[in-house]
Amino acid sequence: MTAMGHTGPLAAAVSDYVERLETERGLSPHTVAAYRRDLTQFVEFCARLGIAEARSIDRRVIRRFLAHLDTRGYARRSVARKASAVRSFFRDAKRRGLLDGDPAGAVTQPKRPRTLPKAIPARALGRALDAIDGSDPVSVRDRAILELLYGTGLRVSEAASLRVDDVRGSFLTVTGKGVKQRAVPIGRPVHEAVARYLRIARPRLLTDRSGDALWLGVRGGPLGTRGMRRIVAARLGTFPHALRHSFATHLLEGGADLRSVQDLLGHADLGTTQIYTAVSREHLKATYERSHPRA
Repeated sequence: MTAMGHTGPLAAAVSDYVERLETERGLSPHTVAAYRRDLTQFVEFCARLGIAEARSIDRRVIRRFLAHLDTRGYARRSVARKASAVRSFFRDAKRRGLLDGDPAGAVTQPKRPRTLPKAIPARALGRALDAIDGSDPVSVRDRAILELLYGTGLRVSEAASLRVDDVRGSFLTVTGKGVKQRAVPIGRPVHEAVARYLRIARPRLLTDRSGDALWLGVRGGPLGTRGMRRIVAARLGTFPHALRHSFATHLLEGGADLRSVQDLLGHADLGTTQIYTAVSREHLKATYERSHPRA
């Protein structure tokens, strides 16, 4: 019996693949859990068809699985995510020599519905940040965290994993998805807010539990992603990803090129970044319709 509750070579191969996602690729626990759920569902579907080996699966089986999800009323985004998990599993199996071919390679990837990220207006965001002007350690810390999230576009997991030594002058050393490192520039407001935190707030939060974590909780332990989400919700009434969306959108509205935004966000695929061009176009269209007398 595998960890996913099924027997047979297919279940064992899937279980091994999911374990390697976490240990070799350094994916977050949340992402690994999503892969595990989606691939378990695929294994269960194959079991109902009497299929227990990956070699017995062809593109028709995968298409039947996707059609099954569609008839069950799954959202297009969920179907696309599950299809991506299945494709990744078979691509990995072929690469490792477990299969001669890739049965998922010929299956058309379901299109994800295009949803435009919601960016917070720059002026409103600036006013909200400037309103956090207390000198107590928590206020100084929270201001620095919010300035950093908006001023760098980091994922909340990347921000939470920062160490003191990762702050080097006008750059941060950031460890992103797949344990890939990148240098991210920081502007003056971020630099000043983080420097102030390091100077007057972190020393007052520091305990023997702190280690070298950059961000500390009120009891001195490292501040995790859950704590950061609470701070963003309490201070701005939104989610950390909204600050990442706002960072990218405001850069493009200011004339930044897409490739630079891709590098700053740490996207492996330019296509992931391209959704922000649609946001920028929507902004231009709204500005034109609001401002031009003949719009």
